[in-house]
Amino acid sequence: MNEDARLDLGRRQRLGMVEAVWGEHKSAEQITAVMLGLRQAGELALVTRVSAEKAAAVERLLADQLGSGGADPPQHHPLARCLTWPPPPPADPAFGRVAVLSGGSSDLAVASEARLALACHGVASDLVLDVGVAGLHRLLAELEGLRRARVLIACAGMEGALPTVLAGLLPQPVIGVPVAVGYGVSAGGQAALMGMLASCAPGLTVVNIENGYGAAMAALRILQLANGVASAAREQGP
Repeated sequence: MNEDARLDLGRRQRLGMVEAVWGEHKSAEQITAVMLGLRQAGELALVTRVSAEKAAAVERLLADQLGSGGADPPQHHPLARCLTWPPPPPADPAFGRVAVLSGGSSDLAVASEARLALACHGVASDLVLDVGVAGLHRLLAELEGLRRARVLIACAGMEGALPTVLAGLLPQPVIGVPVAVGYGVSAGGQAALMGMLASCAPGLTVVNIENGYGAAMAALRILQLANGVASAAREQGP
């Protein structure tokens, strides 16, 4: 195991969630060591922001270390830009479903990261694509189905208005995810972030720019509280 990595193997007991690993600024060797450590501890590994090239390098390194009789290789999810190992568990129907919405197809990578992070915790989700406010009729046509979701995650760039509209129309918790999509003054998602933070829709939750994973974990906390999981974890202690 890499001596620089100190895995948080008690996170599931404390918080009900697995440790996620930021992969963009880690080498293939570092990611391999972390994934091996998590696997040896019996934990699912979720590594975010991993390119196809780096994922291939990790798979080769793991094959070299485990040999031909080793476990199944990790799975790279190109759209979500993530690695998982082993595969995510089956969905737990007790959580219900989360709706992950995107203003447009340019937001799909962030939405996919959120959906995969939910899946790694046994939470089923539905993708509702291309319902940005420029064509508001598309969103209005989805409202009846959205009422059945327990939590809504809305990914949007440009001015980031989608979460505000949702939070004004539907009663569930709405989590806004600003996306770095848009011309000029959109400023890499800053305009969407500021618009969501300045929303007049009461109770809207906002995470950092393109933090699909963080939005999924906010949704998970809400679902766990509704199911009594969080109180059980507190009783068990660290």
